[in-house]
Amino acid sequence: MKLNKKLILSVVSLLIIFSVLAACSDSSSSDEDIIKLGVLEDRSGDFALVGIQKSHAVELAVEEINEDGGLLGKQIEIIAPDTQSDDKRFQEMARKLILEDEVDAIMGAFSSASREAIRPIMEEHEMLYFYNNQYEGGVASKYTFPTGAVPEHQVMTVMEYMIENYGPNVYTIAADYNFGQITADWVRVAAEDLGGEVVGEEFIPLGESQFNSSINKIQKAKPDFLMVLLTGEKQSSFYEQWNTQGIKDLPMSTTINMAQQYEHIRTEAPALAHMHVAAPFMEELDTPEAEAFVEKFREKFPDDDYVGMEAEAQYTGVHLWAKAVEEAGTTEVDEVIAELENEITFDAPSGPVTIDPKSHHAIKDVYLFYADEEHEISTLHKWDQVEPYWLHEEKGIDLTEDSPNEQYTPID
Repeated sequence: MKLNKKLILSVVSLLIIFSVLAACSDSSSSDEDIIKLGVLEDRSGDFALVGIQKSHAVELAVEEINEDGGLLGKQIEIIAPDTQSDDKRFQEMARKLILEDEVDAIMGAFSSASREAIRPIMEEHEMLYFYNNQYEGGVASKYTFPTGAVPEHQVMTVMEYMIENYGPNVYTIAADYNFGQITADWVRVAAEDLGGEVVGEEFIPLGESQFNSSINKIQKAKPDFLMVLLTGEKQSSFYEQWNTQGIKDLPMSTTINMAQQYEHIRTEAPALAHMHVAAPFMEELDTPEAEAFVEKFREKFPDDDYVGMEAEAQYTGVHLWAKAVEEAGTTEVDEVIAELENEITFDAPSGPVTIDPKSHHAIKDVYLFYADEEHEISTLHKWDQVEPYWLHEEKGIDLTEDSPNEQYTPID
């Protein structure tokens, strides 16, 4: 029997169409088995010292969750372009993650400038955003959850200790951008509240590495202690210059150094001698939970130089998000936010961390770490479960009711 050519072509065409549809169906099914987590961190550039730690912390947390059965029975896929310490690239990659990759949540940014470059994009697209990083505080946004330490945790605590133990006069040297400027405002507020006085204040451009002039100004001011709010690899050269030219044995305090960029390891002793940092975590924290976390981190990333405060915050942020997703039973942003506002708690390496519903910031333990002449780290004090009270008490913010999507400062 002679087959009709038109019939054969029709059958072949139908088979091709069915094959394409089946392939699309398989691809769709595969996508449905994945939850996408976008990560924006600096694995190169001036902030890579911290960005690499934070990137690795995400990998560790996601590996733990996936090996434990995943999230809602699905595997988490990390999509993590290198933001290269470039705020324009942060904006480009944020839009790509949201519009092209269609991620379910985004975590990332080290500097406050990078955070503020992308936060309006998150709000515009109603994207759940975790800023797992120490910062100057004040962000009040429905979609932003800053889980790192803020001035209530750090500035108020360390300033109280320093004034009580060393005297009232403080000199602030800070990075010249919103983190340094606003944190310096907090230092002034704390000094006024605690009976201290700011006897000098200077803001150093990012990327600056020469501090002769600054050291001369500090020597003339004769403070009782320094508040050092410098950041980035280049600005950390301050310590070597201070060691040779500065005031011998002058106590120093900070909210970032050592705990973030491990200057006490990268810089030869005794450049950071007598440095005090109030922070939720350092690699040297000697609790069973902290030691277990560092051991896991080191096992997975043996070549990393340090496991710092922001690595721990990032790891904790991933687990807080995962707990909220499980409680919500979905990755839908509004439902996950509702669970985060239900006082979600994770037993972190630094101690219990709970999301404060009204501010979206974290309630956490804070430690006072101290570097001696050999850069050995000890813990001088612990503050239990410090609350991020300022936005609610001073500004009347309650994000469970309304969101201004603004950043407030203590001098507003």
